[in-house]
Amino acid sequence: MVSKRLQEIPPSGTIAISNMVSQMKAEGVDVISFSLGEPDFSTPGNIVDACCESLRGGFTHYTPSLGIPELRKAVADTTRARNNVPCDASNVLITPCKQAIFLTALAYIDPGDEVILADPSWVSYEACVRLAGGVPVYVPTRFEDGFVLDPALIEAAVTPRTRMIVINTPSNPTGAVQPKEVLRQIADIAMKHNIKVLSDEIYESIIYEGSHTSIASFPGMFENTIIVSGLSKTYAMTGWRMGWAIAPADDIKALNKLQSHSISCAVSFAQQASVEAILGPQDARDAMIKEFSRRRGIVMDLLSEIPGIECNAPKGAFYVFPKYNRDIKSAKLAEILLQQGHVAVTPGTAFGPGGEGFIRISYAASEENIREGMARIKKTLADL
Repeated sequence: MVSKRLQEIPPSGTIAISNMVSQMKAEGVDVISFSLGEPDFSTPGNIVDACCESLRGGFTHYTPSLGIPELRKAVADTTRARNNVPCDASNVLITPCKQAIFLTALAYIDPGDEVILADPSWVSYEACVRLAGGVPVYVPTRFEDGFVLDPALIEAAVTPRTRMIVINTPSNPTGAVQPKEVLRQIADIAMKHNIKVLSDEIYESIIYEGSHTSIASFPGMFENTIIVSGLSKTYAMTGWRMGWAIAPADDIKALNKLQSHSISCAVSFAQQASVEAILGPQDARDAMIKEFSRRRGIVMDLLSEIPGIECNAPKGAFYVFPKYNRDIKSAKLAEILLQQGHVAVTPGTAFGPGGEGFIRISYAASEENIREGMARIKKTLADL
C-alpha cells in the first residue's frame, strides 16, 4: 500500500494523455498531440556544442549543490537586469524548475497550512502542496476577465493558516499575463499578512502582448518571494532539466539543505551548457518566440471557425484554453477527441475545478500538425 500522502495527490493529466498517445502511436494510430507543454524545436546548436565540449573536457562529476558559480552569476545578472530583481549569485540555487517548486513546498509548508492557487493553474502546484501536507485553496479566475487574478478574492481567501500564494505568469494553461498593477496589489497583500509568494516565471520570455513583471521587483517583496524559472520552454531544453530558484540567502540555504539530501546537484555538463544558453547568442531563442507568435495567430483563426468555441488570445506561453458549449465533461471530451478524432488535448479539469468546460491546446507543434489537428477537432465536435 502506498503512503496516504501519495494517495491524496491528483495524477498528472498531461502525462496521462501523453502516455495514451504513446500507446496509440505504438499501435500504428496516426495521432496529433497538442497535450504536452514542450517546444517542438531542437535545442540550439551552440548550447549542444557547449555541452559536448563540457563532456569531452571531463566535466562529468559532482558540482557544488548550489550549482556552478558561473551559472549562478549568469542567472542572477540576467534576472537583475531584465526583471529589476535585486539579486546576486548568492541568491540562486540551480535545480530543475519543478524540483524548485517541490523543494519550496517541503521547506515552507507544514501539515494544515493553506496555499492559495489560481483556478485554473498547473496541477503540479496542488500535488506539491498536498505532498507537503498542505491544503490548496483555489481562487477563481474568469474567462471574461482573461483569467487575470482578482486581488480582492485573494485577500478574502487569506486566513491565519495561509502560508503561501502561488503565482504563474505567463500562465499555464491560460496564457494569461498578470498586469503589473495586479501583481502590485498581491504583493501588498503578501507583505501585509507576511505570506510567502512562490512566483513561477518559467514562461517569462515567451510574451506577445505587454511585458513580464516579476512580483519580486516591487520594493520590499524580494525578501518575501521565491522565484522559480528555467531554460526548458525558452530554449527548447525540456529534457535537460535545467532551472533555478532565486530567493533571499536564508531561503536558498533552506532549499539547498533539501537539495543536498535529494538530487545532490544538477547535472554538471548541462550546467556549463546553460551558461552558454544564457550568455551566448539569442538568435535561435528569438526565432522560436517569433514562430510561437505566428502559430498563435493560426490557432486563433482556426478556433474562430469552430461553432460553439470561444477563446481568449493568450498573451504569453504557448497554450490556448478554449471554452466549449457542449454538455459534456472535459475529461470525456478529451477522450472522445483522442479516440475518435485521433487528436490529443488536455482536459480543463487537469488544471483545477475551474477548468471544467475548457480544454488546453498546446501550439508547440508544426503548422502542418496544427492545421490538421484543428481540422480533426472541428470535425469531431461537429459529429457529437
